[in-house]
Amino acid sequence: MKNHLLCALCATFVTAAGAGAQTVAITGGTVYPVSGAPIQNGTVLIRDGKIVAVGADVAVPANAQRVDATGKIVTPGLIDAATQLGLVEIGGEPTTRDANARGTDGVAASFRSWDGLNSESVFWTPARNEGVTSVVVAPGGGLIAGQASVVDLVNATAAQMIRRAPVAMVAQINNPRGAQTGARGELIGKLRTLLEDVKFYQAHRADYDRSAARSLTATRADLEAMIPVVEGRLPLAIDADRVDDIQGALRLAKEFNLKIIIVGGAEAWLAANDLAAAHVPVIAGAMNNIPNSFQTLNQRQENLGILSKAGVSVAIIGNNGDGDEELFNVRNVKYEAGNAVAYGMTHDAALRALTLTPAELFGVADHVGSLQVGRDANVVVWSGDPFEFSTRVEHVYIHGQEVMSPSRQDMLTQRYKTLPPKYETHP
Repeated sequence: MKNHLLCALCATFVTAAGAGAQTVAITGGTVYPVSGAPIQNGTVLIRDGKIVAVGADVAVPANAQRVDATGKIVTPGLIDAATQLGLVEIGGEPTTRDANARGTDGVAASFRSWDGLNSESVFWTPARNEGVTSVVVAPGGGLIAGQASVVDLVNATAAQMIRRAPVAMVAQINNPRGAQTGARGELIGKLRTLLEDVKFYQAHRADYDRSAARSLTATRADLEAMIPVVEGRLPLAIDADRVDDIQGALRLAKEFNLKIIIVGGAEAWLAANDLAAAHVPVIAGAMNNIPNSFQTLNQRQENLGILSKAGVSVAIIGNNGDGDEELFNVRNVKYEAGNAVAYGMTHDAALRALTLTPAELFGVADHVGSLQVGRDANVVVWSGDPFEFSTRVEHVYIHGQEVMSPSRQDMLTQRYKTLPPKYETHP
């Protein structure tokens, strides 16, 4: 029955399995390159997995597969900048959770989360079927959770999915207990001590190797992993919601000359001008305005609009707070963007916050995030405005190959349209 169901569904969905190099012309739609102005009646020409032409007057080769996008919207594939896709399958089942390393005293900087990436996760398919073509996969827990990667949602092995790694070191100053400390001040102090120890280790490696250096708060592997952070080559993505914590992160960044990103940022709007002046981006959602803790009392849905208008670089993620938008509801990130628009963010800024901005923040903008010649062909064709509930995804291309395929939800929906065929009655 399973095989019959898959065959029926595959008649509706197009897959990339076995597809070779091809030329595809998406014609007649309103094209949003993101890197430039929208193009009415535009064409996106794809060849061998790359975008080779974008414009209103593109010559379409005779051998090209034509996709009529008349009356539709064409955008880059969406990028969700904070997920645990491929690291967690069932939140309540420890054997399927590979996102939280134990580390040493709350520090797991050497943890390369992508080494445990599960390419067979059932959550990849629903995300890409809704226009998400790349994600940042990040670990969690502790003071320093480990290293994040950018992953393309191709149907391939884990090694083939990884776009770039590492792209950030993940830290948090939201939860003192989660970082094995008792108070917020202690948490910030512990992070400061770690950064000082990394700089000391970097300058005294020879002494450390012969056990002639003072004791340090982290293992050698973790100290080594933190060197790109203190050198400003690798961003430190800091999970912080309370405005005072955000200000503390800004001071720490200035003190150690760090490149930081604020993640979560429930109260970031209160520090909008400071964040803009320091050129510190914020990764946040727009769905909630109900505080779920004392550190989010000033949370509001206008947060992203205020930040964007103040000149802060913003990337949109889910902010539901209970993990579902890091996994099976990654597909709903477009509705976070729609909510941001409803609460003051411009439509163009919101689209950028789901495409080019996260690509820039994590060093992959030369490949994805916009529709430009030479970029990888991660392209989505929508029936209408991507942020509207009634809009459908009609085509998704990753590396130039169409990738929509039946998800578990599709299979279950189809199954329970016909089952059970009848009920037995008993006297």
